[in-house]
Amino acid sequence: MTAGVDPSMSAVAHLKDFPVVEFRRYTIKEGERQHFADYFESFFPEAFEQLGAIAFGQFLERDEPAHFTWIRGFHSMDERAAVNGAFYDGPLWKEHRATMNAIIVDNDDVLLLRPLNPARGIPVLPAVDPVRETPGARGIVVAQIFAAKAGQVDALAARAEPAFAGYRAAGLREAGVLETLDVPNNFPRLPVRTDGPFLVWMGILENESTLSTFELLAERAARGLSASGLLRGDPEFVVLRPTRRCRLRWLP
Repeated sequence: MTAGVDPSMSAVAHLKDFPVVEFRRYTIKEGERQHFADYFESFFPEAFEQLGAIAFGQFLERDEPAHFTWIRGFHSMDERAAVNGAFYDGPLWKEHRATMNAIIVDNDDVLLLRPLNPARGIPVLPAVDPVRETPGARGIVVAQIFAAKAGQVDALAARAEPAFAGYRAAGLREAGVLETLDVPNNFPRLPVRTDGPFLVWMGILENESTLSTFELLAERAARGLSASGLLRGDPEFVVLRPTRRCRLRWLP
């Protein structure tokens, strides 16, 4: 092992280059969200990894008690079609689909995204250590979703960059800056939204105190960007609580 390299990060060095991203927000039956999360984490993240994709993380949305959000990545659109075909036609999903589908109300709120540039993709963090990380993943993940006017994503990203730099200066760990991947859906069994374009900023916070600071910064940035004439609507601010085995989390 190279001196100075975190062994946990070295272990996932091969899990990289996932520029095709699905930001999936499910609506779950009332009272069933934690059950859905438990089922999901028990069966599915490693299945996607074995097929060559990645589950970046899965979350409970703070302000929407019926929302379960998860984010997955693929090396390419061709691989997206192949992996999804192998998974949804495979034995694992066939065994558990009745249980899962029975508690899903809606699974069509899906943004198909890509990194704004190669340096702004979502990191693949090490899997949660079930021995050392008790009771599970720590921290808070946040996302700002900006509905850009047609042809204005680059201009919006440039206008937003000082705000994003301010987030980082305040101690937030940037976890991706993404934009709509505007290509045909090559796995139509799983719909994706076509009402883009969108710009999405994601970050990881340590605790509630940091979240309070960030909410003020995010509100200020939203007001400024709303006044820029580059948006189609108000920015959406999403607070995501990592589930027990969520990779995308706060690491010391």
